[in-house]
Parts: sequence; C-alpha cells; structure tokens
Amino acid sequence: MLNQVDMKAEIQSMPKWLRPSLGKASDISTVQKIIKQRQLHTICEEGRCPNRGECYAQKTATFLLMGPTCTRSCAFCQVDKGHAPIPLDPKEPEKVAEAVYLLGLEYVVLTSVARDDLPDGGASWFVATMTAIREQTPEAKIEVLTADFWGGQAGVGVDKLAVSLAERQRRRIEVVINAEPACYNHNIETVSRLQGPVRRGAKYERSLDVLRIVKELDPNIPTKSGLMLGHGETETEVVEAMADLRKVGCDRITLGQYMRPSLAHLPVQKYWTPEEFDQLGAIAKQMGFSHVRSGPLVRSSYHAGDSI
Repeated sequence: MLNQVDMKAEIQSMPKWLRPSLGKASDISTVQKIIKQRQLHTICEEGRCPNRGECYAQKTATFLLMGPTCTRSCAFCQVDKGHAPIPLDPKEPEKVAEAVYLLGLEYVVLTSVARDDLPDGGASWFVATMTAIREQTPEAKIEVLTADFWGGQAGVGVDKLAVSLAERQRRRIEVVINAEPACYNHNIETVSRLQGPVRRGAKYERSLDVLRIVKELDPNIPTKSGLMLGHGETETEVVEAMADLRKVGCDRITLGQYMRPSLAHLPVQKYWTPEEFDQLGAIAKQMGFSHVRSGPLVRSSYHAGDSI
C-alpha cells in the first residue's frame, strides 16, 4: 500500500487535463447552502466529483437519495460504506423538490446509494421523490441513476433464490419505469474481466439485465450507462463492453477517467489521454449510441440535460 508521501506524489503526477476549474466561490456557495440547509446529499460531494465546481456554477447537482452510506463496497467509489446505513428521512422527497425549485432546474438527476436493506431496494423512494419534484416543478425532466435492485433472502435454495431475485429485480425496475423518467441510467462501471475487483457485490450480466429490462418494459424510455477507465482495461475490452450495451438497447453512454479518491481505493493503472477518449467516443457514435460523452472528466451525470 502507498504511504502518504507516495500518495502525494501520485496526485502531483496526475496529467494536467485532469485538473478541473474550481468555479466561482459565490456560485458554488449558492448550491451548497440550499443543499446543506435541507441536510441533503449529492453525489457531487459524496463521490468527490471533479466537475462539482462547474456544475454548481450552473446551479445544478445530482441528488443522492436515501442517505450517504452504501450497502455495497465497490473498490473505486468514495461514497461511505462499511457500516449500517441511516434510516430514511421521511421528508427527503419534499426537501429535494424544494431544492430543485429554488435552483430552477429544468433537468434533474436522481441517484442513490445501494440500499439492499430496504424491502424494495429503494425503488418506491425514487418514485416518491419524482412525484414531489413534479408537484413543485411540473416541467422538470427527471433522469434516474439506480442501483441494480438486487437483494437476497436467507435460507432459500439456490435455484429458487435466483428466480426470486430476478423476478424481484424486474418488479422494482417496473416501479420506477411506471413513474416515467426522462432517462434510465445504470452504470456497468468497468469491463467484464474487471467486475470482480472493481464492483464488489455487483455483476456485469446483472447490470446489463437492468438496461434490458427497462427496454422490455418501455422501449420509449432512453437508457444510459457509463464506464470509468483506468483500472487496467484494454481498448478492445472497452469496445466489447460498448457492444454489449448496444445489444441490450442502451442509447446513451459516458466514458470517463477513474481518479483514485484515497489510499483505501484501487490505484489508477492508466491515465487515458483526451485523444484516446475522443477515439472511443467516435467508435461509440459509430455503434449507434444517440448521445455520447467521452472525456477524462466526464461522469455519469455530466451535462446530462444536454440530451433533451
């Protein structure tokens, strides 16, 4: 494991194209004030997004529902994990709706931590929040970025468990789909070979199933997914992953650079250059993705509203 000196050297050696603009302090404080007053969470802060300065300056944020603690333990993610999540705040949907209204958002992105402890994985919470937003800002478009809605039960045979979980996953997705989001996003995060070490508790095929099920339930809802590059994947593997996404009807894609948040997270294996991202973006467009964002600082919700 790297010591503090090594970690500092690693940060200092980061390519110049990975040093984003911080944005104006006054613009950033406006969003932070609205968020903090309501004790809300955003993936911008919890995930230490490199674009939060730019997004806050544009008075936008991606809301992180159901608390800041995740029941999964992905090795790349900065979001808090490793202990029991907090109880749901019954006023959170209303608070998010107030923030959306005060920020004057036309396009809203709702994501969440994985909540495998909840009976429906949090599907109904997405719907409750969407409903609250539409009551105050009916014209707002709402994109959802969900977990895979997979959970387990103890003491059930393996075959029966697999069928039960698959059916439950589909029903949870259907709950969200029935609320008619403007886009349904679920990230596969990395290529098939690296799912184990990068996405603990998640499965490549299971994530593809999420996107496939969305299209089966409502072919008119755009689907979206993303990969974070830099874990040791090859260009061939990235292209194969994009092809897998197209096979399940995925319409939109984001490709960005993984940036190590701390010593406790996976080290970066490679910094992909802007030119390489441009090349992958061009390949994605050739494959038929209708909306492509590919660049070192691109994240799942980066300029999400540009697609409307």
